[in-house]
Amino acid sequence: MMLHRLTELASGHRFLEGLRWHESALWASDFFAGTVLTFAPDGVATTVAEVPGAPSGLGFLPDGTPLVVSQADATVQRIGPDGSLSIYADFSPLAGGPGNDLLVAPDGHAYVGNFGFAVGTEEPKPTALAHIDPLGAVHRVDGEVLFPNGMALAADGRLLLAETFLHRITAYDRATDGTLSNQQVWAQLPETFMPDGIALDTDGGVWFGNALTTGDDAGFFRVVEGGELTDKVPVTGAQAVACAFGGDDLATLYMSCNATTLEEFVQGQSKGAIATASVGRTGLPR
Repeated sequence: MMLHRLTELASGHRFLEGLRWHESALWASDFFAGTVLTFAPDGVATTVAEVPGAPSGLGFLPDGTPLVVSQADATVQRIGPDGSLSIYADFSPLAGGPGNDLLVAPDGHAYVGNFGFAVGTEEPKPTALAHIDPLGAVHRVDGEVLFPNGMALAADGRLLLAETFLHRITAYDRATDGTLSNQQVWAQLPETFMPDGIALDTDGGVWFGNALTTGDDAGFFRVVEGGELTDKVPVTGAQAVACAFGGDDLATLYMSCNATTLEEFVQGQSKGAIATASVGRTGLPR
């Protein structure tokens, strides 16, 4: 397995998630601070919006409008130029727990997951993805998923999804009307691997944060279809959570690393940082 070294870019945050590269800036949500941030090349953060319901997944409509998941009420919110929020879609009827990650496709169809249960007080249980069409209508995606997390569109048009508690990357066929079907296992990972946020490279690999551990398997990994692990960016003293390729040439892997435990997470305690690595790959535009 090829190893890569990370470099810390920014620290002093709490729990960073939902990394996206958009218009020459890295975007991230800070769960516990309740803020959506952008990061300059030197790591300086700017607050774009405050989300009382705790921000999670981020995405951008075809016209560039930012969207953010509000965890507590399981809604997707538009972010206005002044940082104001307005409801874009309410997927709470389909959510068994707090809202989670978000993917907005270039055609305006969006997909959003939810925890499916209350972390720390309930046992994990299956839930469903929500498909939000370009008019803002919410549809249930057929099939159950267990703790759906990061999502991305592959070069062949399939939607890839990290199912954290099933230790796998799942794929769906995606129709021209945005509907998902033919749920399939794209890569089954070892049981010590809990994939969180994902990013795709142009060679067909999926990079993912191996969350919920600070042990020997802590880090960001690259996996190819079928399950072979090819690369690792080790992380020490923190959980590897979300990642995104960025920079003008999409050749830098940005990563969020959060120092917390499950018990501390439930209490809203975490120390978050952004790191970068050159991994010899170029990101697939999202």
